Amino acid sequence: LKSEPQEILIYVHFLTFIFVVMNRFMEAELDLNDIIQEMHVIATIPELYHLLVELNAVHSLLGLLTHIAIAVVDLLQELTDIDTLHESEEGAEVLIDALLEGQVVALLVQNMERLDETVKEEADGVHNTLAIVENMAEFRPGLCTEAAQQGLMQWLLKRIKAKMPFDANKLYCSEILAILLQNNDSTRELLGELDGIDVLLQQLSVFKRHNPSTAEEQEMMENLFDALCSCLMLPANRDRFLRGEGLQLMNLMLRSKKLSRTSALKVLDHGMIGPEGSDNCHKFVDILGLRTIFPLFMKTPKKMRKTGISDKEHEEHVCSIMASMLRNLKGQQRSRLLSKFTENDCEKVDRLMELHFKYLEAVQLADRRIEGEKHEMVRRGEILDDTMEDEFYLRRLDAGLFVLQLICYIMVEISSAGIPQLQQRVHQILNLRGGSVKAVRHIMREYAESIGDGKNEEYRQSEQKRIMELVENF
Repeated sequence: LKSEPQEILIYVHFLTFIFVVMNRFMEAELDLNDIIQEMHVIATIPELYHLLVELNAVHSLLGLLTHIAIAVVDLLQELTDIDTLHESEEGAEVLIDALLEGQVVALLVQNMERLDETVKEEADGVHNTLAIVENMAEFRPGLCTEAAQQGLMQWLLKRIKAKMPFDANKLYCSEILAILLQNNDSTRELLGELDGIDVLLQQLSVFKRHNPSTAEEQEMMENLFDALCSCLMLPANRDRFLRGEGLQLMNLMLRSKKLSRTSALKVLDHGMIGPEGSDNCHKFVDILGLRTIFPLFMKTPKKMRKTGISDKEHEEHVCSIMASMLRNLKGQQRSRLLSKFTENDCEKVDRLMELHFKYLEAVQLADRRIEGEKHEMVRRGEILDDTMEDEFYLRRLDAGLFVLQLICYIMVEISSAGIPQLQQRVHQILNLRGGSVKAVRHIMREYAESIGDGKNEEYRQSEQKRIMELVENF
């Protein structure tokens, strides 16, 4: 079929015949089911997808969703299989365009509303419907906004909070939700408007005292945490998180020492970072969060490693939370944070400096290797382009550059806080272990240059200026 023009012509006639028959037997569901089953062969030849569109077959299929929903969903799921779509990008584009033009997501959502998941066949229909959405979103990520607005976001939230036993469909819903929210402020805003932050917090609250009972349930928990982190990238959702007592829930999770603790730490980091995290930082101190976070700063729990998180990830989140609090806290709450560093003969400063030298050594080792590779490339006459420089920078980050920058930021902040014993202890340990103020200043200058998300130029400039003033006073 792929190589013989005559056979392709016969196939065109076959397709035409199918749709003549379809139109003739619109009411005969058994006949239609048989015809739909025969059409599965089309999924093996994606380069002929344009014929489906030219014959108006996509429109006909979508119209049949109210008659033989399960059969149509099965066919669409196979037609949109991601491997099949990539076999013929041109055919795939034509098919996806036609489906979107026919409001496929809105029709699929209406269809899922009608399905009874206590019936296995219909539960499978829901699963396959979600697979269609996932396939299309993977092939064309830009359609996530449109899909969410066509009722999918509302349906997913409703299904996730439904009082039903955990199953594969609930897991799949959490996965699709996380996909919709990835790098997409429009869908994050929509979720916030639909009270989705409360839904996520309610679903996650189960795990503050109980671990997930299966690997699948753990995967769902992590998907919901990922969705929450993604939502918190939008400033408006930080306030919804605060009002929904998200901080209290994350704080309880950190204390309960269950599997949820790792992800709760990540959520706190997302909720407190940047100027939009100021209210959350103040509230965190008010709910005695310092008592929770500092033990995690002083020692990386061994149980964290069992959940698959590395020491570096744990220390990065904790240091990022510390840096956010130092950046955002004012008045009494800031004083309470700084006084923690003076407790027990400045043991927190000692730990801070221990982490400083740990990550400084790791980054210096990576820098030496990179310099060696650059030297070798120049010797061979190769050009160091922007792509290579970006790759080298990513390797430095992977070695721990960002954690080192956060640690240095905390060092210069507490040294400039007007508490002589903190400044003295930082410089004492630097001198004792052969460190240098010059190296810290260099790291901080590099950090200042990379700050900001490109959205708020005014904030970026004022923050750079503030950091450089701290550096000069260090």
